[in-house]
This record gives sequence, C-alpha cells and structure tokens, in this order.
Amino acid sequence: MHTLRPWLHALFAVLAGFLTMAGTAALGLAAAGATDLPAGGYPRVVLATVVAALGGTVTLDGHAGDLAGSRAGLTLIPLSVSLAGALVLAGAFRHRAPGTHPGAYAARIGVLWLPAVLAVSLTAHHTFRIPLGEGTLGDLGDILGLSPEIGFTTDVPTTVLLGLLWPAGVLALTAVASRTVPLPRLLEGARPVAYAMVGLLLGCVAVGAVIALVVAGTRGHPVRTLAVVLLGLPNVVWPVFTLGLGAVWDGRVGGPFGLPMPHLLDEVLRTRDVSTLDLGTLARHDGRAWWLAVVDAVLVLSAAYVAALRSPARLPLWRHGVRTGLALALTVLGVCATTRISAHYGLSLIGVGDLGGGLSGVLFLRPRLWSAVGTALAWGLVAGLLGGLAARRWPPPVRGRGTPLPPRERGTGR
Repeated sequence: MHTLRPWLHALFAVLAGFLTMAGTAALGLAAAGATDLPAGGYPRVVLATVVAALGGTVTLDGHAGDLAGSRAGLTLIPLSVSLAGALVLAGAFRHRAPGTHPGAYAARIGVLWLPAVLAVSLTAHHTFRIPLGEGTLGDLGDILGLSPEIGFTTDVPTTVLLGLLWPAGVLALTAVASRTVPLPRLLEGARPVAYAMVGLLLGCVAVGAVIALVVAGTRGHPVRTLAVVLLGLPNVVWPVFTLGLGAVWDGRVGGPFGLPMPHLLDEVLRTRDVSTLDLGTLARHDGRAWWLAVVDAVLVLSAAYVAALRSPARLPLWRHGVRTGLALALTVLGVCATTRISAHYGLSLIGVGDLGGGLSGVLFLRPRLWSAVGTALAWGLVAGLLGGLAARRWPPPVRGRGTPLPPRERGTGR
C-alpha cells in the first residue's frame, strides 16, 4: 500500500486536472450558448476546448456540396481553461506525499497523463450543418443542393506530444518558482524572479476578473462576461498588459466574428485593412488607455520588489536588474506565443469569392514579437534596479516578536 500511495496521489492529480479543465470549459461554453448546439455537439466541443487548452491541434474542415466549397481555420488557446488545470496540477505537485522525489512524481504524472490526453484527443471531433436561412441565399442553396457543413477533428499525434509537454512545463515552472523543490545550483538564482513573474501574471488575471465583475454589474451582459472569464480571461488581460509596456499588435476583425475583449479593442480592429494596436491608437479612441502604463508600472515594480526580497541580501543591484529584465522578457515572449488569435470562415460558389450573408469572416491578432520582448527587457532592467533599492530601503515584515528578519537570512531563495 505504501508503494501505491504515490501512484494514487498522481492519479488523483491527473483526474483533478482534467476534470477542472473540462468543468471550466463546460461552464464557459454553456454561458456562451454552446448547449444549444445540434446533434449532441456540446460535449464534443467541451473536449475540443480541453484539447486546445493543452496546446493541441484542433483542425476545422468543411464541405458545401458539389458546386460550393467552405474553408475555415481557428488558432486559439483558451487560457482560462489552461490556467485552471495548471493551478490544480501545480498544487498537487507542491503537496505531494512526503518523501516522494519530485522527479519520480513528475514521471508518474506523465505516465498517467498519456492515456488521459489520448482518450480526449480521440473523442474530440464533430460535424455541424450550417443553415443558409431563408431568402435568396436559402433558395439558391435548395436549387444547387448546397448543404454547407463544418466540423472539427484533432491531430492526435501532435496533440498527444504537446499534451505531454504541457504538464512537463507546468511542473517545471512550479519547481523553479517553489522553495520546496531541490534544484541544481545553477537554477537557484532563477527562483525569486520565477516566483515574481508567476505572481505578476496571476495578478493581471485577478485585476481583470475584478474589472469584469464590475463591468458585468454596471453595464449588463453578465452571462457573456462570465463566458469570457471562464474561457479566455488571460487571452484578454495578458495582451493588454503588454500594450501597457509599449508592445504593438497587428490585427483585424471582420464579418460576424468578435474579439473576446473590451469593446474598445474590437472598435480599433474592426477595419477593412490590418490595424495597429498600441497605446496610442487606444488613446485616440479613449484617453483613459494611458492608465494602462501606470497600472503596468505598479505591477512590474511590485514584482521586482518581491523578487528582490526573495533574493540573497547581498546580491548586487545590477544583477537584480538583469535577472528581472530577462525574466520579464521571457514572460512577454510566452504571452505573445500563447495569446495570438486567428480565425476565418468562408463559403464560396464555383470557387469564386465568399457568399457573404453573415457566412464569412476573419479575425486575427498577432504581436510584433521582438519589439515587445525588447521593450519588456528594458522595463525589467529598470524595475529590477528600483525594486532592489526598495527592498534595501524597506526590508521585509518583522518575524516573531517584532524582531526584524536578519539580513543574511532574508531572501536566500531557498
């Protein structure tokens, strides 16, 4: 029984992670109205959402009869679902059975994760028929025998590979950010900034959740807001965070698609040509956008201060700056890689054009990657220096009976 306990704990962690992701996806999709999908499509869409949350590949395909064709594509990671599963898995890893080696526990997670992700991948597929409606378009469909369909399937090998890399990344980040997992000496210095960057991203999500609740309570649309929170809140707040740092994104919204983002962003991007999204373009529509830079300054300086407090007390300030700069640059790189959006759908007749009528559209949002990373590096360098100075000026809270924590014990990073 003693030898089975670590396996049972790992099995519980895997089941809890998948059930949390599936439950979050189910609630978010229900709030978005997916329960009305025909032919039992709702459960399959939930599974496809879990696959996408793991970084897997969900492929859209369509058919519209002999004389017509349909095309579709979607690239989107529902990061609220990913984050929910990651938090559960990280919590289980941190509270694993006493005496269990972290590497052995991670290996057990991987062994048990494989059949779970394989089962989800094999069942995440479905096909929907798209009604043409009444009027000219519907009559034309009846005459020509048009019956447009769109479906989704999962690239099983790719999904299984990426689905195994996902928990590996979550557990590796948890190990680096936690003080309870032994690490090679070379990686010890990464602990404080890793912890601070995880806190920074979670802080952005918390701020976004509060704003979403306020908006839902004051401006209506609570169900729609709940859908965004449960499916893609990080997809909203993390790109907005990079905008406050000075990053630039390119994008366009056309047709029936809509961004799961505030109306201001949708308004900026709903143009005929590709639009540039940055603080300047946002401020031209709403001057309050400049407050994003102020909020980002508070968040980044707070993260740098926390990282400095958890670092060795005698670490030079310039090293605080370099570590924080590199950590923030890597964080923004991860944000840009995971929050880009691309979607399109179109129905053509005899290979010519889109039929329109609300049956075609395009949406994409992509960052100017290296300028965003370079801007984050500069912010991090400055914030690291200021955070290190602040940590020396205002030391940690007292410990015990009002006795300050000795400098050599403060922030050993272990």
